[in-house]
Amino acid sequence: MALLLALAIAVPSSALTLSTPAAAQKPVMLAVVDVKLVALGYRISELIGKPVYNPQGQKIGHVDDFIIQRDKVLMTIINVGGFLGIGGRLIAVPYSSIRMTSKGMVLPGATKQAVNKLPQFHYRR
Repeated sequence: MALLLALAIAVPSSALTLSTPAAAQKPVMLAVVDVKLVALGYRISELIGKPVYNPQGQKIGHVDDFIIQRDKVLMTIINVGGFLGIGGRLIAVPYSSIRMTSKGMVLPGATKQAVNKLPQFHYRR
């Protein structure tokens, strides 16, 4: 143990390199963001469970969750068609299609017929 500690002190960390695939990757560049603008955004934890309306003001469902696809597209999972959270089904729509208004989240084109034509979403197990 003392030998390992002595070696760790004697060998500078810059001399220790790993030849793993991770070491061969390009360095990650950190982005500087305007944190004041970020703070004006929407917290996902506060959006889950919120109602979603169509443009006519009719409630079509509520936000069940959000999923970030592998290509980094944010999807909104909406529970639609149920009563008090029972008997509904899940649909997935791109978050970019949701409009945030003073009255809440609005999904343009979300008639009952249009929503029923969307494929049902199932969480991966």
